[in-house]
Amino acid sequence: MANENGDFFAKRRFCVTGGAGFLGKVVVRKLKERGAQEVFIPNIEDYDLTQLTSIQKMLDDAKPDVIIHLAAQVGGIGANREHPGEFFYNNLMMGVQLMHESWKRSIEKFVAIGTICAYPKFTPVPFKEADLWNGYPEETNAPYGLAKKMLLVQSQAYRQQYGYNSIFLLPVNLYGPGDNFNPASSHVIPALIRKCVQAVDEGQNEIEVWGDGSPTREFLYVEDAAEGILLATEKYNDSEPVNLGSGFEISIKDLVHLIADLTGYQGSFRWDTSKPNGQPRRCLDTDRALKSFGFKAQVSFEEGLKHTVAWYQENKERIK
Repeated sequence: MANENGDFFAKRRFCVTGGAGFLGKVVVRKLKERGAQEVFIPNIEDYDLTQLTSIQKMLDDAKPDVIIHLAAQVGGIGANREHPGEFFYNNLMMGVQLMHESWKRSIEKFVAIGTICAYPKFTPVPFKEADLWNGYPEETNAPYGLAKKMLLVQSQAYRQQYGYNSIFLLPVNLYGPGDNFNPASSHVIPALIRKCVQAVDEGQNEIEVWGDGSPTREFLYVEDAAEGILLATEKYNDSEPVNLGSGFEISIKDLVHLIADLTGYQGSFRWDTSKPNGQPRRCLDTDRALKSFGFKAQVSFEEGLKHTVAWYQENKERIK
């Protein structure tokens, strides 16, 4: 890393909400690799970030120059359908109050992490940031997507009125070692890996999969996502939203067969078409990230999947 890079990270105190989570652990590791000496990770037991008094206590304790707000209540389609009120309220209150308090305390920079779920259901592919407001999000995850999208509105409003330096990043679905493999709340890749590995271990010859397999998705390896976030933290100072993606699109049906190959599952799949497909297509235009702060994903999808499968197979005994 260049000296100026080292100076940026070495001279500032960072607070990473969600720093103990899947993405957060990688972001924190990469912060330290870049020379950051002071990285504060609030844990959920000590700080309930939906509560204003808790946010204020965290900022008193952390005294940050830069906040990277990764904390979120997240889940797959099932979890979003079961908890739409919680997903809306908790994500909105965490983000909006935290950014407001950061502005009030003149914290140098606020890095807000949005979600691909903020895009309209029928967005032209590849998704361009300019299309963010051209329709309502896909219904199953709209409450979550809109709650996170309010941070973009707030970022732009606070920059316009107060000159506050906050940025808003839109990562596509993440995956990688250390992902959430809990069947009640996991996203599609860990859910499928778990099902396939379990089927192999137990000698099952059929697996149920939601939907009809036709939707497409784009996935970003967690190491790449963390790299993009830190490049933006250092180099990007604008409130225009920025996509973080890999530029690679795959159908759920092809994804299922690829994971089956990598896990050694040779049985069949039963597609439950009574369950929702979710958004029809997802693939991001990633030009703005490349032009604005030089981010381009480095890990190929198959390579990332191999690492993720290997991690799960090594750790499955301790994962509930």
